[in-house]
Amino acid sequence: MYKKVIVVASTNVHKIEEISRILPDYIFISMAELGFDQKIEETGESFAENARIKAEAVSKALKLPALADDSGLSVDALGGEPGIFSSRYSGGGDAENRALLLRNMKREKDRRAHFCCCVCLCERDGTCTFGEGETYGRILEKEEGSQGFGYDSIFFSDDLKKSFGTASAEEKNAVSHRARALFDLRRKLEKAALSL
Repeated sequence: MYKKVIVVASTNVHKIEEISRILPDYIFISMAELGFDQKIEETGESFAENARIKAEAVSKALKLPALADDSGLSVDALGGEPGIFSSRYSGGGDAENRALLLRNMKREKDRRAHFCCCVCLCERDGTCTFGEGETYGRILEKEEGSQGFGYDSIFFSDDLKKSFGTASAEEKNAVSHRARALFDLRRKLEKAALSL
């Protein structure tokens, strides 16, 4: 059976493997494999806008369907920060981002937070389909575990009853915001295929 090829607007091999497991009816390849190495400015004001900007840029340049995601951490006590600026919150790397967030949360009793993800599939004709997912928990007072990346070691998952930093990749992927966004996208694609 023919499988549709979709370019992933990412160079993260683990992310592409995760996407391939959740959407097995498609073949996913990295944009880097096809020679796309341009810097895409994420100028959107939401996860959906940033995902669309990336997917459209890659699809237009390579003339193939493209999938992109944008995700981040939203903390209730900080009015939703760091939000769409999660990866560049401190101006440094992951460790600096976590340290800044922990400092900003030092006196906060309300530690509720959630990860958000939006994925966008842009077809060659410019049509876009979106999927969204969230996973809830709270911000710990100190780091726990060294698994994962980003804010994982300071995020206690309501689903797993432990930090993402102490969870296996399989455990995290079962409840992650990205997995839920991809499942949402898959449902929409299946529904669209049935209506043709």
